[in-house]
Amino acid sequence: MNDTRERVVDLRSDTVTHPTPEMRRAIGEAELGDDVFGDDPTVNRLESKVADLFEKEAALFVPSGTQGNLVALSTVTSPGDEIILDRQCHILNYEVASVAMLAGVQTNALDGERGVITAEMIAPLIRPDNLHCPPTRLIAIENTHNRAGGHVFPLDEMQRIRDLASEHGLLVHIDGARICNAHVASGVSLADYGACCDTISMCFSKGLGAPVGSIVVSTQEVIGRARKVRKRLGGAMRQAGIVAAGALYALENHVERLSEDHENAKRLAGFIDQTEGLELTHPIDTNIIVFRVDPAAYTVPEFLQQLELCGVRAVPFGAGLARMVTHLDVSADDVEYVGSVLPTLVRG
Repeated sequence: MNDTRERVVDLRSDTVTHPTPEMRRAIGEAELGDDVFGDDPTVNRLESKVADLFEKEAALFVPSGTQGNLVALSTVTSPGDEIILDRQCHILNYEVASVAMLAGVQTNALDGERGVITAEMIAPLIRPDNLHCPPTRLIAIENTHNRAGGHVFPLDEMQRIRDLASEHGLLVHIDGARICNAHVASGVSLADYGACCDTISMCFSKGLGAPVGSIVVSTQEVIGRARKVRKRLGGAMRQAGIVAAGALYALENHVERLSEDHENAKRLAGFIDQTEGLELTHPIDTNIIVFRVDPAAYTVPEFLQQLELCGVRAVPFGAGLARMVTHLDVSADDVEYVGSVLPTLVRG
């Protein structure tokens, strides 16, 4: 393969985007203050806007999605509590055991269907009051679900989980790193998603294309306590408006365009489906494509190496699997290029 191609189509993640010229301008012109003192006007505008979108009382800007989930869970649980979640969720697989090590909570994992855990599945796991058992405190769900190929969690099931939680005095947290993808793909409003939970985290540096930042949304009381947790974790920033400006620009300009990423993902999935030796694992809901590589053609590392030599980047995603993610920096023409490359690589 020719390893001198100048073209690079980076499909490793939607975290690899670069800020647009307009976003860079917004960052450069951001009004600044000291966010620890609460007087950074750009951060304050961002937090207020996101709280309003979810119809919640308050929000807290944090450096990363992992910290957002940890801040939320640490604020509303106590060490020794138990949370119920899907076995394939981001909190359990990609956050370095932070909820166990730093929040001190135990996880009770279910095998969901494409990341969807149902109220019927959850109900038997809710602990009775018993001297020997940790108290069940919270149910965590992920929307969209990364390891399930960007699957959108159905609203009606989220509502049933919310009802179950209320019945048992439990809380609900949504890991909404890609909640805007779910909103655009399903037509469900962010406010309707917000009504299903007590806390929610959302990421700006994935599909929305900002360089850094996530946010936690909840009540005034919870967010007030979360500020101290963020400080304890080293996440309090000073002139944070510089990064908040990118997030604010993304929120105001890059949400509806996510539909382009979804269309590009469907087109790319079509090319994968037509390529001998590759097999999609899931239908495409949003911008994540997971597919199986036939070991008779290549191992996954070999396949990814051949892709890289053609200027196409993807990542391994479990035994025999690879993942591609479309995003702001991937055009329809880029997708056509990848489609032209794939048949030259995989030979059964």
